[in-house]
Amino acid sequence: MFKPNFGFEFSIALRYLRAKRKQGFISLVGFLSVAGVCLGVMALVVVIAVMSGAEKDLRKRILGMEPHLILNSSIGSFGDYKEVCEKIKLEKNVADALPYLSGRVILRSKWGLTGTIIRGVDTSSNRQIINGVDPSKAAKLLVNTSSHKNSVLIGKGIADTLGVNKGDSIFALTSDWKISPVGVMPKMTELEVAGIYESGLYEYDSAIAYMNIENLQSLLGMGKKVTGIGIYIHDVYNAHNLVKRIRDLFPQRFFIRTWMEVNHSLFSALKLEKTAMFIILTLIILVAAFNIASSLIMLVMEKTKEIAIMKTMGATKRSIKRIFVIQGTFVGSIGTFTGIFLGVIMCELLSRYKFIKLPDAYPFTTLPVDLEFSDVAVIALSALLICFFATVYPASKAANLDPVEGIRYGE
Repeated sequence: MFKPNFGFEFSIALRYLRAKRKQGFISLVGFLSVAGVCLGVMALVVVIAVMSGAEKDLRKRILGMEPHLILNSSIGSFGDYKEVCEKIKLEKNVADALPYLSGRVILRSKWGLTGTIIRGVDTSSNRQIINGVDPSKAAKLLVNTSSHKNSVLIGKGIADTLGVNKGDSIFALTSDWKISPVGVMPKMTELEVAGIYESGLYEYDSAIAYMNIENLQSLLGMGKKVTGIGIYIHDVYNAHNLVKRIRDLFPQRFFIRTWMEVNHSLFSALKLEKTAMFIILTLIILVAAFNIASSLIMLVMEKTKEIAIMKTMGATKRSIKRIFVIQGTFVGSIGTFTGIFLGVIMCELLSRYKFIKLPDAYPFTTLPVDLEFSDVAVIALSALLICFFATVYPASKAANLDPVEGIRYGE
């Protein structure tokens, strides 16, 4: 009696793949199945790589604008920030700890006005202050440029609203009221635009300005107090462990937020979009998998007599089932790995030549691409599993074929 084995099953599956079909339509469906899987996988690789690149670019920009940990007092502003900073710097994984001051003002020029958050930064540190601005250059810009004006760095959005350029004068209106001949008026201080930064993040460029912390303390009447401390760490993804240690240093005095918590909504939205795109584009592979199932069903109908003969020679249901599973999985594998190859090539071209330009509405000038091995592995595994499950029904139909009926009615 014939004893089937894997080598036999594999050879029959390959013979069916190479053989000329009596119905050319079956071959066409098989080709379309490979093409569909290939296009679906390629689209998934490119889209997921672009979305990963966007997330990585935004993360880099945000980390260039914000401290990795933000420590604030539970009672508001505080004055012993130097001692607090020194204690924090002794902790493992801490690169720097800098005081900062934040306040809301109204900036006014001859051409307009806008509400703005002004942040005071310590210009004595080499830590990057503003994304896209060299630390040493920013420090020089934020010192007094003359004997009667304070320097301020404003975002491009603020500059466009006020209609000002570098070197122009603007006025800051604070909540400190003073009595004048015409009545009670807000305190107004003249500032000089020392520079205009453009981070690519509209929320920053249109709402945040920077000053030397000492100048801002004087402007807001804060004395020697600050509103918080920005902590910069070496391993930005290990921030939570440091948070626990700092809380133990200052129990119940400060509350701390990591950069991930501050930007939780943004990164959650990006993750949701990435997942949604993965599911939507996987439907392309699913449609192609239906084509694989259709071609296998038609192949079973065409090979009815051969299947019956193999079963009469001793081939088991499991062997017959494996033949068609191997064939369908092989077709899916060709489409999957061809699609991955083309997707990787496309990502490399997009990354190297940057031929797709984006409008000004986006923070990127070109498509950001970051191809991660884990994403490629998940895409490949998902595509192969879909193709495998598409073969189960046709293979089961072939395995359950009655050999007597197959020989009697097979062509």
